[in-house]
Amino acid sequence: MPGIPGYHNRPKQAALPIDFVIVGGGITGFSTAIALRRVGHRVLVLEKDEDVNQACGSGACRMPPNLSKILYHWGLTDEVRAIGEVSGAINIYLQETGELLGNHVWDEEVLRETRGEFVFAHINDLRRLFYETALVVGAEIRLGSTVETVDTAAGTATLSDGTILQGDVILGCDGLHGVTRQILMEANEEEEGAPTIDLSMYRYVSLCIYLREFMLYPGSVTVPKSLILNDPMLEHVYESDTPTLLTWFGNQHAVLGFPLGGKSPSFGMYVYGPRDPAEGTWNDRAPVAGLSTMLQYSEPKLRRLGELVSEATCACVSVDGRPPLEEWVDNRMAVMGAAVHSMPPGSIQDCALTVEDGAVLAKLFSHLHSKDQIQSFLYAFQDLRQPRCASVYAKEVGIVQYMVVPPGTFNRCATTPCARSVTRAWAF
Repeated sequence: MPGIPGYHNRPKQAALPIDFVIVGGGITGFSTAIALRRVGHRVLVLEKDEDVNQACGSGACRMPPNLSKILYHWGLTDEVRAIGEVSGAINIYLQETGELLGNHVWDEEVLRETRGEFVFAHINDLRRLFYETALVVGAEIRLGSTVETVDTAAGTATLSDGTILQGDVILGCDGLHGVTRQILMEANEEEEGAPTIDLSMYRYVSLCIYLREFMLYPGSVTVPKSLILNDPMLEHVYESDTPTLLTWFGNQHAVLGFPLGGKSPSFGMYVYGPRDPAEGTWNDRAPVAGLSTMLQYSEPKLRRLGELVSEATCACVSVDGRPPLEEWVDNRMAVMGAAVHSMPPGSIQDCALTVEDGAVLAKLFSHLHSKDQIQSFLYAFQDLRQPRCASVYAKEVGIVQYMVVPPGTFNRCATTPCARSVTRAWAF
């Protein structure tokens, strides 16, 4: 099946195909299903949402080269290009004044080394791509299936309707608040001394006016693109022929802005600032006034963008993240993705790490010859991924802290090296 998207460059097939039951059908669950099907295993995905277009994560996704590389290797280059905007550069400004600190075109050396690209996309477009590809490669997916309990010793998952499903391996891909993480918590203690961030983040997405009838992501807002294009103060947002990541670094504040591709071309933003009483989840509405407060000391262009947010919903979440758990395995269950390594919201490596998880797990299980190897393979997966995710978590926390330091800090570094250092930090 080499012509089928997802089966391109199909790797070594497992001598002993086994049954995987995946709890959770987000980015982690669906991408892991693809990876396991590529090496010949049987996969059942259980997802509580009735529709894959329902809310998922933060609304916008910045894919770094280490993520797009995997998708290109799977034969999904055209599909990724169809839903995303390939980024070519980064501009860094002071948030309070709009002064340009530096601009940098993504290093060709970095891109050649990683064999990928920086891509901006809607998170639900990426989720839908993984869902459709998982079906094409033969995964079974049951939507509207809520898992209530998991018996890690028996390898069973019990649904809310009482149905019991069994697999050789249970994979927990149900996120930070899912049932599989809770099972692991007794064996894990929160890491003391782990880096933290004491901030809140607002997120919103501005959509083209002719797309208002489309379902919006929870926490997104509708701002007519025509208003941005016709506003002389905001012309810079779309002035470059090369899709550019616009970043504003401020004193305890920061903003990331970037164009999103796909059928709903739009402009997404992450707005960081001090802790806000409106903090909730991605599914909770936050007052637009809180966003305006976050932007009140920003340069005029940013404040103008905030003024366009008039009839919309915003999300405000805590920018804390969770250091990766030490233990990811319990009997015949392994937990992966945000359930064990939740990155700070807005992190560029958030989606990338979860897809890496599935690719690494599938690579290990392509060598399966006996069910006696299952336990050792699960622990090998943990040992390979935990240090990598812990390192990336610390780096992502450092990036956010770097963005919100007092403006004077930037006077101590040359602008181009600043931009280059941020580029390389985001690349891996």
